[in-house]
This record gives sequence, structure tokens and C-alpha cells, in this order.
Amino acid sequence: MELNGLSIDQAPPIFAPIRFYLTAPLFAILAGFLIFFSDAGILMSRYSTDAIVITHALTIGFLGFIMLGSLTQMLPVLAGVQIPRVNLVSKISYIFLVLGTLFMILGLKNEAVVFDTAALFLLGLGFSMMIVVIAMAIVKVKNFSPTVKAMSVSLVFASITVLMGLFLLFTYVDEDYALYRNVVANVHSVWGIFGFGGILIIGVTFQVLPMFYVAPRFKQFCKRRVVLLISLGLVIWLLTNVFAESYSVIGKSWIALFFWAFATTVWRKLSARRRPISDVTVWYWRIASISLTLGAFLWIFDEYFHHEYIVMVAILLGGGFILSIMMGMLYKIIPFLVWFHLNAMGYMSIPTMNEMIDKNLSRIQFILFVASLIGFIFAFYIPVLLKISALSFIISMVILQYNVIAPVLIYNKTKKTKPDFDMSAFTIT
Repeated sequence: MELNGLSIDQAPPIFAPIRFYLTAPLFAILAGFLIFFSDAGILMSRYSTDAIVITHALTIGFLGFIMLGSLTQMLPVLAGVQIPRVNLVSKISYIFLVLGTLFMILGLKNEAVVFDTAALFLLGLGFSMMIVVIAMAIVKVKNFSPTVKAMSVSLVFASITVLMGLFLLFTYVDEDYALYRNVVANVHSVWGIFGFGGILIIGVTFQVLPMFYVAPRFKQFCKRRVVLLISLGLVIWLLTNVFAESYSVIGKSWIALFFWAFATTVWRKLSARRRPISDVTVWYWRIASISLTLGAFLWIFDEYFHHEYIVMVAILLGGGFILSIMMGMLYKIIPFLVWFHLNAMGYMSIPTMNEMIDKNLSRIQFILFVASLIGFIFAFYIPVLLKISALSFIISMVILQYNVIAPVLIYNKTKKTKPDFDMSAFTIT
């Protein structure tokens, strides 16, 4: 593992990101139950209430929490700046976001305006607090690495995506604005997946692959230009989608081309890594690369099939691409945080990162997850597969929850013992 160029002394307290990581699988489990009690015919429409509720249980509750936790952890370490009052802000925003997501699910499912209103207030505050303090840290950065630049751009897309999301939620409070719902929802989803999630993943990948997998570093063109080109593609798609819809395929093709190039590059980097030891996290990166390629190009061709396959696109991009990478990163980041913080406090007789998570359980979790993705895709043709796939997904997420808790239990248990060395003069806060 390579730690060169990291400002590890700027790392936030361990539970600032961990609280987000540990909660994320719970929302995925909830989404699994919502899928189980839904109907394949209803979920065929991305604008159905069930589809919207399930999507946001995953995008806010699972993906959003992991992304915010990663920004909280990685930005100070990579950029050498501190996020203002990170522990307090992350704790308060975490509470707001948990409650806001639950209220939104309840409000949309039960058509209860009071819950929608509460969710609007809580989610707005929760996201705003995190985005503002992260932005305050970014403006203090003196040396913008490609990863930090990508994080900055993704934060811009995140801010716009959140604003659009709050507007969409407001349309359920005041139906007078529902007329604009579908148009805004389309931009909200595309900029959320490719602008926030996709660009953030690309930026983090520049650092994570060489660091955790000892893979070859990315070429300078990729580091310096790809994020800019994807951002340009997203703007082109927005303009054509709003003002000349028949030409929106140009923007789609532009975006798909560069994400396909990224997926191909990741596959090749993993194949060329200096320590070709395969583990479940490598499998997740492989599945993500395949899903991104298929999903991006299906998104283009869906234009010519009256959006008949848009739900499959969402499964491939949201589930196969983003969820896969998020889970693969959890398996790396949480053990690393536990090892790093214990080591910094003087504990040397601790399990290695590879020993903190049960490898057999992680493999079972991966198989169940991939099986559920395949099942969800074919459930639109064979409806009986929906409940089977939902059960597979639920079990997979339960195992994931256990796996991410295990290293934290090691941390808590170890902290109750005496350190091997007195590191009080050097311990990070």
C-alpha cells in the first residue's frame, strides 16, 4: 500500500466518516424490503412512487452517505486542509440526513405532506451543512491534485443535484409546481449519477487504485482532462435536452464515450497491478467496469426505444457501477481507518487490514449482490424473479452490514486495552 503524498496528520476523527459508512447498509436493507413488497410492473416506470422511494433510499441513504463519508475522510488527507468543526458538523448533518431520508420515504409512500415538509427541511439542512463546510475546506487548498479537482467539480454537481432534489420534493408539498417535475427529475438523475457520483468516483480512483492495489498510475491526460471533458458533456446534454431534445443523443454519446474510456482504463490498470492478488474488492471493480460500459451505451440506445429500457440503465449504472464501487471501497477504507487510527495511538499488536473482514462472507455477499442485480434486470420479463432477487439483495446487504461493523468492533475492543507504545505526544485528534 502506497501512502506517499498523503497528509495523514490532517485526518478527521475516525467516527466523522464511520457513522456514515455504518448507516449506509441499513438503508440498502430498507430498499430491499421496499422492492420485495413492490411489483415489477409498477417499477417499470421510473416516475412511479415506488420507484422514486426505492431509488432515493439507495441514492441518498446508501450512496449519498458513503460519498459524504468519503469526502469527509479523504479531502483533508489528500489536500492537507481541515474541514471546519468536522466532528460536530458531521454528527448534526448525519442526524438531519437520517431523519430527512426516513421522513421522505414515509411522506412519498403515504402521500403525507407533513412528512414531505419535514424531509424538505431536514435534508436541505443536512446536505447544506456538509456541502458548505467541505467547500470552505476546498477554498483553502493550495495545491490542487487531480483527485481534489475532481472532488471540487463533483461538489458543484452535488450542490445543483441537491437543489433540484429539494425542488422535486417541494412539488409533492405544493402540486402547482408538479408540471415541471419530470423535466427536472431527468436532469436531477443524470447529473446525480454522472456529475456527482461518476466524477467523484473517477477522482477517488486516481488515488485509490495506486494506493490500495499498487496499480500503475493514471496518465496525465486522464488526470487533467477527463473530468473537464465529462463536465462539458453534461452541459451539452443539458442544453440539448432542454432546448433541442432530438439532439440530446450528442451529449449522451459524449458522456458515454469518456465513461467507457474510464471503465476500460480501470480494467487495464487492475490487470497490470504489481501485486495481482485477487480479492472481492477487485471483483467489485471489475463488475463496476462492465456495468458502466453496458449501462452508458444502453442509455444512448434507449433514446431510440422510447425509454423502454431506462430502468435497466438505472440498475446497471446505479447498482452495477456505483453501488459496486461503493461496496468495494467500504471493504478497503473501513479496515484502513481502523488500522491507521489504532496504529497512530500506539497499538501495534492489531489485525492487519486483510484480517479484519471475513473473506468467505465477503465472497458470499458479492455473489448474492451480483445475482440480485441480474435478477432485477430479468424481473421485468419474469416478474417472479423480483421477490427472489430482493431477498438475495437483502441478505447481501445484511452480510455487508456485519462485515463493515466487524472492524469497528475491533477498534472499540482494542481501545479498551493499553497501547504497545505511548503515542500521546503524536496522537491525532
